Amino acid sequence: MERAEKKAWEELSREEKNRELFLRQKALLALFLKNGAITKAQHDKSLRDLSEKTGYR
Repeated sequence: MERAEKKAWEELSREEKNRELFLRQKALLALFLKNGAITKAQHDKSLRDLSEKTGYR
């Protein structure tokens, strides 16, 4: 993480950090699906589990 990114990250609230982490994980799941690393069923289950645990959609 670059210095500017680190500073920006540190300025986020806990809720903003949690939301950003959720969005990053969601994007990673999409990338895995796109590249064939996981099946659609695995993607959907992982996304559903992530959403349930974080409360985000």
